[in-house]
Amino acid sequence: MNISVTTRYLHLITDHLQQLHDTNQAALLQAARMVAEQVKADKLVYAYGPGGHSNLGSQELFFRAGGLMHVSAILDEGTLLSGGALRSMAIERTPGYGRIVIADYGLSEGDLLILINAYGINAALIDAALEARERGVKLIGVTSVRHAQATPANHPARHPSKKNLYELVDVVLDSMIEVGDAVLQIEGISQLVGPMSTFATAYLLNSMVAEAVQLLAQEGVDPPIWRSGNAPDGDELNNRFIQRFKGRIKKL
Repeated sequence: MNISVTTRYLHLITDHLQQLHDTNQAALLQAARMVAEQVKADKLVYAYGPGGHSNLGSQELFFRAGGLMHVSAILDEGTLLSGGALRSMAIERTPGYGRIVIADYGLSEGDLLILINAYGINAALIDAALEARERGVKLIGVTSVRHAQATPANHPARHPSKKNLYELVDVVLDSMIEVGDAVLQIEGISQLVGPMSTFATAYLLNSMVAEAVQLLAQEGVDPPIWRSGNAPDGDELNNRFIQRFKGRIKKL
């Protein structure tokens, strides 16, 4: 019996998520502890995904139903696809750009930054990591180690240092994305289709948040969590905390 394309895709996705679950447990708990400590101290957790669809990771954490209110997404217009896809790719390959973004947000010693990029090599990303490290910022990286390791040192997207994100962060949540991201082979078609990175990134990030919330609950802390504004009492519940974060979170 022939299996449909959508069924094959579903199996590939669920198998990949299971693999992430089985291999990232220790790192997820370590990252969750870092997030929980920031929330306990009423400090923001910054998330930056420089590069095309990597920006979706920072948006997944931010202003999200069921997500922590302490998350501040760095939504810099330079690499957002809304400013132009080719422009985004050119800027993510521009050395020095990531340093400007981190400086603009004023990150400093004791802050926590989650850097999200499936490929983990581009110039803006690596500069953001280097600038943050120099400022004493704690770093969590959500990236594919195997993708970075398989990318040639002379690839045009690479930072001049040839460094990889996984080498620069305190904790790595490994999305285990294969080179090229797409995973589905269709007979008669030369290129793979069906990307995996968005599923993997969202799973790792939301698992980290859930683990952080459980840690907080175990310590008697009830953190502010967003409720959908489209749900009953959503606006009322959220409005109890808005003034606590207004002005502190740049894009709120």
